[in-house]
Amino acid sequence: MKTVTIALASLLAGTAASGQAQTTDHDMADMPGMDHSKMDHGQMDPNMPGMDHSAMPGMDHGGTNRSVISQLTKFYFGPCPRTEAAASTGSGENADECTSFPSFAEGSGTARLPGAEGEMRGLHIPAGDWMVMAHGYVTGTYTDHKGPRGDDLFYSTSMLMLSGERETGWGRVQLRSMMSLEPTLSARGYPNLFATGETAGGVPLVDRQHPHDLFMELSARVDVNIGEKASLFLYGGPIGEPALGPSAFMHRGSAKNNPEPPISHHWFDSTHITYGVVTTGLSTPHWQIEGSVFRGAEPDENRWDIETPRLDSWSARLSWNPTPNWSAQLSHGFIKAPESSHVGENEYRTTASISYADGPLSATAAFSAKDRSPGPTLTAWLVEANYDLSRHHSLFVRFENVDNDELVPDHSDPLHDRPFRISKFQAGYAWHTGLGDGPFALTLGGSANLYGKPAALDRIYGRNPWGYTVFAKLSLGH
Repeated sequence: MKTVTIALASLLAGTAASGQAQTTDHDMADMPGMDHSKMDHGQMDPNMPGMDHSAMPGMDHGGTNRSVISQLTKFYFGPCPRTEAAASTGSGENADECTSFPSFAEGSGTARLPGAEGEMRGLHIPAGDWMVMAHGYVTGTYTDHKGPRGDDLFYSTSMLMLSGERETGWGRVQLRSMMSLEPTLSARGYPNLFATGETAGGVPLVDRQHPHDLFMELSARVDVNIGEKASLFLYGGPIGEPALGPSAFMHRGSAKNNPEPPISHHWFDSTHITYGVVTTGLSTPHWQIEGSVFRGAEPDENRWDIETPRLDSWSARLSWNPTPNWSAQLSHGFIKAPESSHVGENEYRTTASISYADGPLSATAAFSAKDRSPGPTLTAWLVEANYDLSRHHSLFVRFENVDNDELVPDHSDPLHDRPFRISKFQAGYAWHTGLGDGPFALTLGGSANLYGKPAALDRIYGRNPWGYTVFAKLSLGH
């Protein structure tokens, strides 16, 4: 645990570190808490001495002795052999070995991702009957957006996630926490041309991305088996994410190397930090239906505190995972007064998305409609993908098309409150390397943006605004 403590402290402080790799003695079959379904056997040589698990009692890796939840939702499972082979050789060899993925992987909140997306990388520490996971990153970024509304800035974003999971005879218990040091940023956040949402000093943020709160999630989930392949679950806490929209952008494999939040963030996943959430649902290998009650108001400008939870909004979501490669969701919800700058304005939001993962490729396509009451219905489209050329090289792209009426906050301007259809195309590259034998990995990369907009906005944004971003990312977990 000393290594874990040092690693977490170094990550949260934003400093590079490396640690000694830990080894596991696989001859300890009678030790409690040694559930190998959560360990990364994809990188172990099955021909190594002492690795014959078939002769070891209590070491059933796929039989009926495991709980239903362990079979349905492996939050910690090793990478597919094809993923590793394809990433290192650029080929699809060993494709026939990719048969052990569950139907889905867990995303943010209770959202689902394709099972083939793989595990959430990080430190995995057996602690008695619990499996503890630590995951996080610190990113140093320089961005420069051109044009009259553009700006440039060097800034740092961060996230640390700690979770604990315990399998029981009747189901599973999971505890989650997620934190960020982004409250150290300016209240105005950082430049993100054509992005809107939330406020700073009571003024709506336009062409900026707001910082995230210190506490991004404090939640628990309990699953209870009700059959061989079904469970009922209850999720909630003072800070969580309701059943509305796809998994938040920072948790999607299709966006894992992209340094910029989508300008459509407040159409798809703005509720990923919500103060007060209760969700219940039914989960099977291929389907999940769930409903939430939660607080509609988005976080206030005090990023350091925990706000008072309320349950004044609702949502429902249906998720479908036909195979480990695909995940789709359809959701609808009522959000009471989400934006403090739009007093008394409620929102009905409908979203649909589909995600695909297969070896080096992860992709997501999504649609959202925000029906304001009173106000217009504003829609958004998003398509994004990440392709790992090898273990060290990745390409990523994102296209967005958003109908936004918040780009001109000046009430005296004749363009105020007029909706404008904005398009953004972003493409980038990322290079990865491990840092010695420790738990940290380094990613260096960059991206460029091009925008499309109506001519009516030329006097505000210029004729051809564009931008670029370069970044260095230190991650806990390769």
